[in-house]
Amino acid sequence: MTRVALLWHMHQPFYQDLATGEHVLPWVRLHAIKDYWGMVALLREFPSIKATFNLVPSLLVQLESFALEQARDRHLEIGLKPAEALTEEERAFCVEQFFYAQRSRMVDPHPRYAKLLARREGNGAGLTARSQAAQFSTDDIRDLQVWHKLAWIDQYYVERDERIRTLIAKGGHFSEDDKVVLREVELELIRKVVPEYRDAAARGQIEISTSPFYHPILPLLCDTDIYLRTHPHSRMPRARFRRPEDAAEQLSRAVALHEGLFSRRPDGLWPSEGSVSDAMVPLVAAAGFRWMATDEEILARTAAIAFSRDAHGHIDQPEKLYKPYRVGQPDRQVACAFRDHAISDLIGFSYASWAADAAADDFVRRLMEAGARYASRTGGEEATIFVILDGENAWEHYESQGRPFLRALYRRLASHAELRTVTMGEACAGAKDALTSMFPGSWINGDFYIWIGHADDQRAWSQLADARRALDSTSGIPDDARARAREEMLIAEGSDWFWWYGDDHSSDHDQTFDELFRRHVRNIYRALGRPIPDELFVSNITTGPPGIEIQQPTGLVHPVIDGELTSYFEWVGAGCVEVAATGDTMHEATERAPSIALIEFGFDLENLYLGVSGPAAMSDVMAGEQELRVNFLKPAGYSLAVRIENGVPEVRIADRIAADGTPKLQICADAQVAVGRRLELRLPFRCLGVSMHGTVGFIVALRRDGSEVEHQPRQQPIEFEVPDAHFASANWTA
Repeated sequence: MTRVALLWHMHQPFYQDLATGEHVLPWVRLHAIKDYWGMVALLREFPSIKATFNLVPSLLVQLESFALEQARDRHLEIGLKPAEALTEEERAFCVEQFFYAQRSRMVDPHPRYAKLLARREGNGAGLTARSQAAQFSTDDIRDLQVWHKLAWIDQYYVERDERIRTLIAKGGHFSEDDKVVLREVELELIRKVVPEYRDAAARGQIEISTSPFYHPILPLLCDTDIYLRTHPHSRMPRARFRRPEDAAEQLSRAVALHEGLFSRRPDGLWPSEGSVSDAMVPLVAAAGFRWMATDEEILARTAAIAFSRDAHGHIDQPEKLYKPYRVGQPDRQVACAFRDHAISDLIGFSYASWAADAAADDFVRRLMEAGARYASRTGGEEATIFVILDGENAWEHYESQGRPFLRALYRRLASHAELRTVTMGEACAGAKDALTSMFPGSWINGDFYIWIGHADDQRAWSQLADARRALDSTSGIPDDARARAREEMLIAEGSDWFWWYGDDHSSDHDQTFDELFRRHVRNIYRALGRPIPDELFVSNITTGPPGIEIQQPTGLVHPVIDGELTSYFEWVGAGCVEVAATGDTMHEATERAPSIALIEFGFDLENLYLGVSGPAAMSDVMAGEQELRVNFLKPAGYSLAVRIENGVPEVRIADRIAADGTPKLQICADAQVAVGRRLELRLPFRCLGVSMHGTVGFIVALRRDGSEVEHQPRQQPIEFEVPDAHFASANWTA
């Protein structure tokens, strides 16, 4: 007999911005109506099958928020809004955001959805979202509102729920009432998720395990220098991050949430990305876990085993892999399972293109052969094969959301005479062999390169370390403010932000993940009442295209500083940034259009000139407690503030923020500002301490009541070199 331990890992990062309450990406909700309920509910058809589901706390808390209708999700709100009432911006949002689904399995099978996508593509990729949306009628937009959600509905409902079957049969020309029906189904599915797992666990068919609360890489929280074990010559963050107490808190919070939702403590842990090290093992044991799991590559490196596979995929030392171990020192040991990398990845990455029965037959054959080879090497002992993989993302690439394959697989396993499914806890209960030390690494290449190896990762870790020190060094703030800062810190420690940095992974949402990470870190400083480092307003991403085009100056300018566009020619030769008004998933809570639409910047040999304008007169924008800031990243530490006092605009410059957070004010007598239809500013370069060929870099921000409400450009600073006397002739064109 061969034991098969299946673990389906269900995970989403924490998409909510605690400062605004907004969930900035919809994947928790969409996977809830496609995967989270259906994956476990399917087991009711196969009562003899046992499995383990790993439910990450950052997913569960968001899922509960959606179930209680407490989550703010712009995708949801715009999807539910009557199509005829949508603004131009919201229509553009629909056209840009509502086609995120796997095309061949989730879009093309539905003629109306496919036709709408073809229309967007046929309009030309170079058009803005607003221009694209202008080609869609109100009926088109309403159908898109329906299909972007209907394509994600669980396959069981597609096959058996009359409400969903009716909508799919209708295909298009949907009504607002149809959207209401679809919302009822959506809420029904979301609210069934956690109870379904409770029921499956209560009848003994599944085990529910957990991960560290916000899905951090525990070994890196314990000590980022652990990365040097595999990459001894790598560049590292500017400050070492060493916070085992944070790792312990991520574990203890996970246990508490699990116990609250499922009325029992979890026995098992899937460390985020299968990441392990010697430092995290005692923390796992202290948190009360009985087992954890990682990848075969970690076992190979730990035990100095050179695993290899033959042409048929058979591992050469099955007697080493197909059993659990005890890891750690004798007083703090935990059972540990090591996933069969090849067999697990067949489900995750290969079988989607196979016929369901053929894939299931191949999988079962491999299990049989692996078990037989183990028995032949051990004198007939029973093998335990650990199959661990993502339980949600793969199914978008399968026919009918993977249900035909899963049914074929479960049917074969349920009736097989020589294969028996077990939970991870059952599989690990008899662990005997001990490993006193664990090689530090993850399930990907047995190292941590994905999360700390790239310069973008290292910049983010540096920002995290700086914020963590600020959290420690701040005293005298209210307990609730400190608690908010602490929560934001734990969120920012999550692995997902670092996953998308660097050149190893990329998606259409890279900028969103980057902005959300920096927003969480900024919120730490806000909660503490500390100045926010300027670099947190600038993208950490260096490997992808910038999010906005910055046109550089082509000539010297000498504008009149009067707050008005006195003459078209006075700004000819200046650089500019035009701010896009639509399409940003990272939408602020107020859902208003940007107050800054255009930034013009230029210079003569002695002065920087800045012009800022927007849809409304800047004199109105600056009324009340509003303040415009020009935050300089180069030279670092300077900040220029413009306020209107008693009807008169005033300009102040803060120089070099001190360690205690107190800015040193300076006076620049020749600085000049005017606020009318536009805001116009002249600032001598000497006030910044820069001279010719020096670099100036800045962003423009609006603040209200001491808090930032907008900054532009959103992803990178405006930069230029201070000109010399040859600049005008060097850039002159006939």
